[in-house]
Amino acid sequence: MSRINSPAELEECRKGILSKRDLIKPCITLCSGTACHATGSEKVAAAIEQEIEKQGLKAEVDFRRTGCHGFCEKGPIVVIYPEEICYLQLMPEDIPEITSQTLKENKVIDRLLYTNLTTGKKVTHESEIPFYKNQERLVFGPNRRIDPKSIEDYLAIGGYQALAKALFEMTPEQVIGEVKGAKLRGRGGAGFPAGIKWEATRNASGEPKYVIVNCDEGDPGAYMDRSLMEGNPQSVLEGLIIGAYAIGSHEGYIYVRQEYPLAVENLGIAIKQAEEYGFLGRDILGSGFDFNIKVHRGAGAFVCGEETALLMSLEGKAGEPRARPPYPATKGLWDKPTNINNVETWANVPLIINKGAGVFTSIGTEGSKGTKIFSLVGKVNNTGLIEVPMGITLRDIIYKIGGGITGGKRFKAVQTGGPSGGCIPEEQLDMKVDFDELTKAGSMMGSGGMIVMDEDTCMVDVARYFLNFLTDESCGKCVPCREGIRQMLKILGNITAGKGEEGDIALLEELAEVAGDASLCALGRTSSNPVLSTIRYFRDEYEAHIKEKRCPAYFCKELISYYIDRDKCLACMICLRQCPAEAIIGGKNQIHVVDQEKCTKCGTCFEVCPPRFGAVKKISGEPVPFPVPEEARIIVRESKGK
Repeated sequence: MSRINSPAELEECRKGILSKRDLIKPCITLCSGTACHATGSEKVAAAIEQEIEKQGLKAEVDFRRTGCHGFCEKGPIVVIYPEEICYLQLMPEDIPEITSQTLKENKVIDRLLYTNLTTGKKVTHESEIPFYKNQERLVFGPNRRIDPKSIEDYLAIGGYQALAKALFEMTPEQVIGEVKGAKLRGRGGAGFPAGIKWEATRNASGEPKYVIVNCDEGDPGAYMDRSLMEGNPQSVLEGLIIGAYAIGSHEGYIYVRQEYPLAVENLGIAIKQAEEYGFLGRDILGSGFDFNIKVHRGAGAFVCGEETALLMSLEGKAGEPRARPPYPATKGLWDKPTNINNVETWANVPLIINKGAGVFTSIGTEGSKGTKIFSLVGKVNNTGLIEVPMGITLRDIIYKIGGGITGGKRFKAVQTGGPSGGCIPEEQLDMKVDFDELTKAGSMMGSGGMIVMDEDTCMVDVARYFLNFLTDESCGKCVPCREGIRQMLKILGNITAGKGEEGDIALLEELAEVAGDASLCALGRTSSNPVLSTIRYFRDEYEAHIKEKRCPAYFCKELISYYIDRDKCLACMICLRQCPAEAIIGGKNQIHVVDQEKCTKCGTCFEVCPPRFGAVKKISGEPVPFPVPEEARIIVRESKGK
């Protein structure tokens, strides 16, 4: 390795790397993102290395640990190139067979392949799995092919060519013009045009200027930025350096939340390697442009994802938002012009510079161009990270990529945009997913969280759940957010507990409107979305809770009861033994009864009753048809000597 001092040397280096690689030689790649670490990829990696050595294949087979492949629920995942054979949910015990059968004999092991949920057929190649087949992985795609700890892997796929092009073939104004022409909108939440932010920061008076990567995603279930930073940190660095050149910045910061240790580790390695190769530091690629990066680990506060709160945290102050204007572009970090974009936004920049704005704008809708990475989770068969073109419908995401609803149940809603997003109902499934359409529907793009809900979900409780999260995460600086969210949460809690009153819905709407209009930052202003969207689309559920003291989804504990149907009970004693509250009265050959006074409504009896019996029933808003007979109480008291 030696420092690269020109575009010509960069191309020579890339060709040298490729000349040493045999593209026909088998290469086994293992997903090694955080999700796969949780399911045992470390042990699988050790088994692969050991088995390759044991079977004498070290010179004949390459092994590469990559970033997240996206299909997280099926990890650990192995893809064997060049055939692209994909094995899912591997255990260390599977590796000897893979080595002897697939690597040596080129035979496919059917039991380790993906099974198509619709046809029941086995799928051999990763790109043919429906979860992947219906995506368009432009930003996220390289994750599955490169080792995030190897800058050579990134250079081999064309890494830093966009930087060389920007530094030697384009002026800063031309770079900004290309980003503006691509209509790239920030992927962190608000969707503000990135090129306009860059231009405003460049034109602002004051030196130095700063550029910042926001890797502080705190949405429950969202991990898009984490997986990009873990799996391909060089792409983020390249985008940031290009942005710094365009803006006129010589110092940048990457703000990473404390809970992302692997992202920090891989990022640290990437920065060191980029410095050694001459992509960071003084006189980058011999262009005369200097740029340095510092990594800052955040303390995990959700509100620090908001850019002004992030700046306060970087300055060593409490992570609280501040009033805007002035905007960070003119008065940001230490009151100097500052540009902040999230990880995914920066990772899109090299693609735009390499391929041109026209290629980028050929994907997506009129107001939202390119692709978007989503975290698809919840009551859907295929969960994980997906990258899709803007304008794809919710139906295609949930049913073509997600494989439909688990357990064959009915789809009810999908919540987009994190805890401050809204819930979109079944009648909106054919809506195109982009910034503007989601906002019209009462939700938002946010950073890309997408939670699918089925018929068993109580939408009032969903609103309560997200308001509970936002109450904890509010910094408390402004009254509309601090008190508004708290009061909405109190009302929602009363409704789900069967204590709702006439006028609660109108009061919720009023509080949501005030919080949305008067809060200082986006956390408070968007806190109204979970409430207003659920009222808008599921008002009947609110009314059932308030007027009938009934939860239509049979979810809210205070509004449901369990009883045992005497005609179906076979006195098997399973529910009696499993009940943690000892609320089941009965015995061998005696019909069981639920003691409503002792029942904690945990649902254990309902879950353990054999489906073929179906004796335990759940009701809401109606009297229990089989109360405990007094003679049963007497028998129980006497048996206990009371």
